[in-house]
Amino acid sequence: MDNKALVDLRRIRSLFIGMAAVSLVTLIIATALRNRPDLVNWVVWVRGGAVAAASLWLVSLAGQALGGKRPAYVRIRTLSILGTIGIVLICVAPDSGYPLWMKVDQGLIGLLLAGVAVLANRRAVRAAFPSPGQTGKLG
Repeated sequence: MDNKALVDLRRIRSLFIGMAAVSLVTLIIATALRNRPDLVNWVVWVRGGAVAAASLWLVSLAGQALGGKRPAYVRIRTLSILGTIGIVLICVAPDSGYPLWMKVDQGLIGLLLAGVAVLANRRAVRAAFPSPGQTGKLG
């Protein structure tokens, strides 16, 4: 695999690890504020838990992509774009059920995910995972 692609994939994995850390801190904060229904509602628990679980899965996918697995790369590329769009919609929705602090948290997750989208769509990374029938630089 091209050195540029390898560096970018390692950065992607680091961003996913950052997402996992932020998500776990979010759940710790939610636990500390659990007696404040104005700050912690069911949306916080569902979203916080789902994002924490997803971020751990994404760390695993990044490891698979580093091993040259194209399906893992395709998932990362797709989810990073769609996830970023979804988070933007959550953050700008006027009555989404998310407390302000959770919107800030999701904004941070969104920035990390946007970074993944940028890195995953770089030419060197795309070239490392050619579509079937194309010649690639894996191996």
